[in-house]
Amino acid sequence: MTSPSPEEALDSVVRHTTDNGVSWITLNRPAAMNAITPDQREHLISLLDHASADPTVRAVVLTATGKGFCAGADLRGAPAAAERVAGDVARLIRGGAQRLIAAVLDCEKPVIAAVNGTAAGLGAHLALACDLVLAAESAVFIEVFIRRGLVPDGGGAYLLPRLTGPQRAKELMFFGDALPAAEAERLGLVNRVVPDDELAKTARAWAERLAAGPTRALALTKALVNASLESGRPAAFAAEAAAQETNMTTADAQEGVSAFIERRPPVYRGR
Repeated sequence: MTSPSPEEALDSVVRHTTDNGVSWITLNRPAAMNAITPDQREHLISLLDHASADPTVRAVVLTATGKGFCAGADLRGAPAAAERVAGDVARLIRGGAQRLIAAVLDCEKPVIAAVNGTAAGLGAHLALACDLVLAAESAVFIEVFIRRGLVPDGGGAYLLPRLTGPQRAKELMFFGDALPAAEAERLGLVNRVVPDDELAKTARAWAERLAAGPTRALALTKALVNASLESGRPAAFAAEAAAQETNMTTADAQEGVSAFIERRPPVYRGR
């Protein structure tokens, strides 16, 4: 029997399909709780970049198989501490985990996390970087770094305070306790908690609704909201006006205005 090529092997652990305008990205290493290897990370970044550029993709769903959404970075291939030199770790994080989180934040299509199980460490941050987060009732979120004597990376200290406020973020990061999905929803980390057997159905409904929307308006809205966390009112207002100026050149904006005037449902084409 012929062994699978590296590309085929990678496709088996990161499944990807496009259906009805939705790019479905599924982590598929259930035996490893979907811990992410460097090759998987690079493939995820490539898929997200491709989703931004592909006009047939109008929304993205990120999910996983098995009992884990993502247990974080797979550290089994990491070099021993004695082999490192100054700067190695910082370069590894900048070029690895931070690039992955940035790829989600910068994706020009709305990204939904459908969290099917444990999301720990980088896996939690991968979910929280998404624009919308659906969680199965059995899902848990764990800021696991402190349990290993580590500082949170992969954007954790950036993402969490913006979602929960600094005190709650510190509580989660200082103690590293497992946070059940219902509590994550209460704290604002999750948009909606659904029964386990309804997660995929709900993710599909949300994604297809987004895919039927005005794609460029959604992209500009995402960029405005993300940038507003870093800017003051004058800069935010200027960015908003510029975004609307750009958006009004799109066919979807013209369709939306025409549909309103004509009192009919708009038909957006992502253009």
